[in-house]
Amino acid sequence: MLVRLLYASRSAQPGSSDVTDAILAQSRSHNPACGITGILCYGGGIFLQALEGGREQVSELFGHIQKDPRHTDVVLLHYEEISERHFGGWSMGQVNAAKVNTAILLKYSEKPELDPYAVSGQMSLALLEDLMANAAICGRT
Repeated sequence: MLVRLLYASRSAQPGSSDVTDAILAQSRSHNPACGITGILCYGGGIFLQALEGGREQVSELFGHIQKDPRHTDVVLLHYEEISERHFGGWSMGQVNAAKVNTAILLKYSEKPELDPYAVSGQMSLALLEDLMANAAICGRT
């Protein structure tokens, strides 16, 4: 059973690239063995992350994220059973929202900034899919 989970959180240390780098490194080392793929979009001290994989593995990982001291205000935005992965090309792809064309951000929100707390989970997922379609996601498998 494959699922997709989308959540938002705030960095416990806004402005620190060390936190983002550590999250990406941990994801890339841990996720392949668990069969988890996804992307992390970040900017302005906010994280928007999509996780895909087995229901048990994704649920367990989300539980760890909720307790991770690097994250605050963790909010589940969207969860669904899926027939195929959208973000299967990355153990954890990344998008720096500060480097994204502001027109893409404005397409899904009131302001040209990443704020998944102000939009629906479906809108946040649509943003991530648009970023993927526009080759804004980078990273390695």
